[in-house]
Amino acid sequence: MSGAQGTSTVRGGRPKQGEPVVGRALRLLGVFSDRRRALTLTEMARLADIPTPTASRLIVQLMEWGALERLDDGRYVIGVRLWEVASLSPRGHGVREIALPFLEDLFEVTRHHVLLAVRDNEEVLLIERLSSREAPEAIYRAGGRAPLRYTAVGLVLLAWADQQFQEIVLKSPPEDDPGMIHMPEGQLRRTLSDIRRTGVAMLRRTEPLVLSVASPVFNAEGSVVAALSVVVPDGSTPPNVLAPPVRAAARGVSRSLGYQAQPSSRTWMTQPPAR
Repeated sequence: MSGAQGTSTVRGGRPKQGEPVVGRALRLLGVFSDRRRALTLTEMARLADIPTPTASRLIVQLMEWGALERLDDGRYVIGVRLWEVASLSPRGHGVREIALPFLEDLFEVTRHHVLLAVRDNEEVLLIERLSSREAPEAIYRAGGRAPLRYTAVGLVLLAWADQQFQEIVLKSPPEDDPGMIHMPEGQLRRTLSDIRRTGVAMLRRTEPLVLSVASPVFNAEGSVVAALSVVVPDGSTPPNVLAPPVRAAARGVSRSLGYQAQPSSRTWMTQPPAR
């Protein structure tokens, strides 16, 4: 009914009536990504679907708090205050702080990329990456995201997710990325089963040509809270050489988190998907 009170939306891309201010502010912050690190007011308003005058007022408040900063050319970037607050996250910085000595040891052994990641909904969130100058091209940065089913750390986190969540990911359409190797649903199910049995995941990427080997990190309750991995040029190091130090590092982090592992004689790893 035109002009009626309580209408959920109005024309012109305006926000829902009654939407909390904090919701609009978070939408403005959410438009930033790896590919959109600096944006103009107009771009932010359009991407967040918020009228420009409203976005302008919110941006001023976000800048006053420190969530946004303005560059000399007038574009906006994420403010350092957000990093300060995010560092308090126990699932991010807390795990990272405990894991860092083990990541550094693994880095000294491999001299390539060493990653630590947690699951955030249907994506991997990378909370740490150690790299050398000799390491292959970096695919993901600390703070970056990646699909669960196309990364070794993601497969580990998916393998220990609840069955209902697994079904959602298993039936999701494939990502459009030429470097990713798509596994059919049946193969992916077998891979996840093997990862749970062996405690190691392995995945190859074709662009760049790299091999990733990952293992789970458990907390005191026995839940998988993170995954760590090494990423090396494919063919540079046999997977069976990489698996033991990766597992050892993951177990070290798990013990530091209070996890007490059950004895197991199974120490081998999954076979890689066909290229």
